[in-house]
Amino acid sequence: MPTSPASPIIDFSRDIYSVSRLNAEVRAVLDSSFPLLWVQGELSNLSQPASGHLYFSLKDGASQVRCAMFKSKRRLLSVRPANGQQLLVRARVGLYEQRGDYQLIVEQMEPAGDGALRLALEQLKRRLAAEGLFTEERKRPLPAYPRQVGLITSASGAAVHDLLTVLGRRFPLLPVLIYPSAVQGAAAAQELIAAIELANRRRDCDLLILARGGGSLEDLMAFNDEALARAIGASELPIVTGIGHEVDLSIADLVADQRGATPSAAAERVAPDRSQAQQHLQALEVRLGAALRRGLATASQRLTALERHLQLLHPRTRLEQRQQRIDELQGRLERAVERRLVDARARLDRSQRRLQLSSPVHRLRHDADCLALARERLAHVGASMLERRRERLAMLAAGLQARSPLATLARGYAIVTDATDSLVYRPQQVPPGARIRVRVAEGSFEARVTESTAASES
Repeated sequence: MPTSPASPIIDFSRDIYSVSRLNAEVRAVLDSSFPLLWVQGELSNLSQPASGHLYFSLKDGASQVRCAMFKSKRRLLSVRPANGQQLLVRARVGLYEQRGDYQLIVEQMEPAGDGALRLALEQLKRRLAAEGLFTEERKRPLPAYPRQVGLITSASGAAVHDLLTVLGRRFPLLPVLIYPSAVQGAAAAQELIAAIELANRRRDCDLLILARGGGSLEDLMAFNDEALARAIGASELPIVTGIGHEVDLSIADLVADQRGATPSAAAERVAPDRSQAQQHLQALEVRLGAALRRGLATASQRLTALERHLQLLHPRTRLEQRQQRIDELQGRLERAVERRLVDARARLDRSQRRLQLSSPVHRLRHDADCLALARERLAHVGASMLERRRERLAMLAAGLQARSPLATLARGYAIVTDATDSLVYRPQQVPPGARIRVRVAEGSFEARVTESTAASES
């Protein structure tokens, strides 16, 4: 009897993967096995579709890897990517399940090489130093016993744990307020600035600690941001930095009021030492006791003095003093009344005399005497003035008569004029033959000059 062909044997113990399942699980393995990585390489095959995402490859001399950067992260880029650039990207490893291609999902992108970063940092340091942002004169002292300390750092990082441990060990009673902020990445600087501004507005703290743990130069770039440096410089609250390790020195460290080499060192600078605070309190207690004893002694002395003063102020003593004072005032009042009566009588006598002198009868009699005297003086003065005027007029008439030309002519003198009626003073005015007019006391006549002779000098 012919045998039938053997049926295929199905092994139900096998776990058979579909392609989709395989890619999904591979993607899960990749996502969980690799943290965020920094990868350096040359950018190539750049594609920028309308969706806003970026697709490109990173390659070195031997290999390449596909990369994708989504639109939400691309908005934070500070560089413009181009083929041929050497880039340093921070990315997580993933898988594009539809094609089964492994790729990098890029979160952050910056030019590769510490040299460019350090050169840019040095240029920024020199510029800020020239503005005086690093000078010691503008830095403020820290309060010895702050009421509350603000921590600006990542709420989940190791730095906040170190800060809280040191602060709690040195001074457990010191309140701490955490302003959580990103400390790395493109948005970290703006979050740090926002935390500083919030702390300054709220004024809940007396000072701030700006801190993060160690890392590479790229990890610490948020603390080299120019806007953050200016926010630290403009803060009204003192700021202490504790960034990275001891060898790390950021621009934020240079601007801050004080710098701790590490977050723990920054906490050491801020928190007062508990043992020293206890010693200080003990010293204050001793000083307070001494001050209280001095105060009690002073109060006792004052109490004794007040008791003596109270005895002096006994009602009997005060009544006696008041009675004596009343007697004294009564005597002064009597004397004052007597003086006022005497003064009033004297004023009355003076007023009566002035009234008598001001009587109309007395005034009329006095005015009549004055009028008679004035008439007599006026008559005498008028006659005397008239006599003096007559005498003066006679003297003036005699003087005028003596100076008259007619009187001179009467004494035998003559007035000689030439043909132009000009007076002749010298013989030279009338040469021989000239006609002249001669006026004498009783008339005048004309004559002709026959000879003229000049008077000889004596």
